[in-house]
Amino acid sequence: MGQAATLPCRRGGSYVMELHEWYRKFIIECPSGLITLHEFQKHFCNGTGGSESAEYAEQIFRTLDNNEDGVVDFREYVMAISMLVESSAVEKLRWSFKLYDKDRDGAITREEMREIMQAVNKMGLAADLTKPNPLTAEECTNRIFLRLDKDNNAVISLEEFIEGALDDDWMREMLACDPNTVRVDRPPGKDPALGTHG
Repeated sequence: MGQAATLPCRRGGSYVMELHEWYRKFIIECPSGLITLHEFQKHFCNGTGGSESAEYAEQIFRTLDNNEDGVVDFREYVMAISMLVESSAVEKLRWSFKLYDKDRDGAITREEMREIMQAVNKMGLAADLTKPNPLTAEECTNRIFLRLDKDNNAVISLEEFIEGALDDDWMREMLACDPNTVRVDRPPGKDPALGTHG
């Protein structure tokens, strides 16, 4: 967690070795094999401070914690990261929807969207992951609701979320969890694609 996550790639035997290395790093950071919310916030918010970062980290944690037992184990962690890297656009958007739907009622309100947009913008800028967005969180939220809330009921359903994001490049970029904005390092060793050591 303190180090960048290593994403396993599915290239024959190297996948097993990378998964093993990833597990080793996970256990070094979380010797119990479990990540608590406090530990996750500590590592996730490192250098991006602020209550919005902590709230966003908590929402990500809750989305990772599939069985809702209050901890994220290695399996849940790997499944989420692998899904974000290897899944279809629809699956990534389903996961993102759960992230925005803070109260898990199956719909995203303006307030939920605005809170996540504010946190993502602050964290991205603090961590130098994103270029500054010329739109404020409020403006982004208004634009998203204008485009996605097709039935004008003041909430965005899962169906509206997915359909709208798939039909609009700007929307997809704003709503999807893009693994390209997450720092990812492979474990040191030979990279079969490059034929070099990392």
